Amino acid sequence: QANAATGAVTLKAADGVSVFGTLYVAPNPRAVILLFHQAGSSKGEYATIAPKLAVMGYTALAIDQRSGGDLFGPNETATKFGREASYLDAKADLQAALDWATPQGKPVILWGSSYSSALVFLVAAENPGKVAALLSFSPGEYLGQPTLVKDAAAKLSVPVFVTSAKDSGEIAAAGAIIGRVPGADKVHFVPAVAGVHGSSTLIDARNPRGAAENWTAMTGFLNRIVP
Repeated sequence: QANAATGAVTLKAADGVSVFGTLYVAPNPRAVILLFHQAGSSKGEYATIAPKLAVMGYTALAIDQRSGGDLFGPNETATKFGREASYLDAKADLQAALDWATPQGKPVILWGSSYSSALVFLVAAENPGKVAALLSFSPGEYLGQPTLVKDAAAKLSVPVFVTSAKDSGEIAAAGAIIGRVPGADKVHFVPAVAGVHGSSTLIDARNPRGAAENWTAMTGFLNRIVP
């Protein structure tokens, strides 16, 4: 359920874990974007990004996953979960967000950062027909199996956007994953100016030279797939 005054949302994962989020509502939204954070992080990673998405016409839900921390502010889900969780454990939290978004009647877009940018490929592959597109910021094989993410990418039939830090290792990891996505509707954006790890590449304070360039590439993709 959502509280319109605060934007607070609490979801239940399939295993009963409470997943806390913040909802940014766009009037007459074009789509719903589900925002997932990086390791050691929280929904606060999107405090400057999600409001801009709402202005662009996208309702956005940023969640706290059970694997996270206080890099951008408190992580309520991880705190209440109260024990260590693996990156793969957090897939249940992403699924809970997708289950919330599906009945909204709008295209649903998955957006991941670092470890969650790997998980979005798994969630999209496991939910055919429910995901309209995905955006993946600094993906890699972070989930303990050498080809798990690439194998999921090979099952997709939706548009995919990936980017990363301007770092040869990250660029290669992203390229290896998007290279397995079938079809031609995919973008591997390599920043010309500057890029940093994960969704932070869009945050001016963390990528002062390159954030604008990354926003242009990302919004170009969104505007094309959701007219």
